Formats: sequence, C-alpha cells, structure tokens
Amino acid sequence: VRGNPTPEELAAVVSVLTVAGAPAPPPAPARPAGAWASRRLQLRTPHSYGPAGWLAPALPR
Repeated sequence: VRGNPTPEELAAVVSVLTVAGAPAPPPAPARPAGAWASRRLQLRTPHSYGPAGWLAPALPR
C-alpha cells in the first residue's frame, strides 16, 4: 500500500482489524422450550365422557 492515509482511513483499517482479531462470542446455551411449545399439550385428546371421564386428563398417554 502506498500513500499517506487520512485519519479516517486509518481508523477504518484499525477497526476492521480489531473486529477480525477479536474472539468469537461463546454460543448461547440452549434453553429448554417452555410448556407453551410442547406439541404434546397442543394435541390433546378429546374429552372423555363417562364415569371416569374426569380422571382421563390425569392419566398418562
């Protein structure tokens, strides 16, 4: 490179080299999805009728 750089050009080169030499930020830790994202809760079975219908939502599927 030849010539006399202006202070703005020199500042631009220094900022680019500073960013290029900086370490990459660590990846964000994976957070478990909340209950609102659970497909199991979104696709519930229809209501059960009969004597034990009140118990059906509490039973495992």
